Amino acid sequence: EVQLVESGGGLVQAGGSLRLACAASGFTFDDYDIGWFRQAPGEEREGVSAISSSDGSTYYADSVKGRFTISSDNAKNTLYLQMNSLKPEDTAVYYCATVSHWSSIFVGDFGSWGQGTQVTVSS
Repeated sequence: EVQLVESGGGLVQAGGSLRLACAASGFTFDDYDIGWFRQAPGEEREGVSAISSSDGSTYYADSVKGRFTISSDNAKNTLYLQMNSLKPEDTAVYYCATVSHWSSIFVGDFGSWGQGTQVTVSS
């Protein structure tokens, strides 16, 4: 059974940093592409970043490019999202999700996802 557990969210001032983690079980990162999406109150889900299982290439939404970095530790089966220079508009619940192809994270076509972790950025 695929399970994803996100952690690392919190309250941070604008300009600050957070590092999210997603502990995966029931599969390995060789099996699926994987990424992060977020959802703010009253808003649609937004794909944030993804990593390809085939070659480790990383992909980002324009809104976070240059500020966020996705990475994985295959030995720990854990996905990370380093978020720097945070802005109030980054406030959302962040989820990690498996996808059939990395591009699917940006069109809302997710496989499994976790319960999410809240990120709140104050101005």
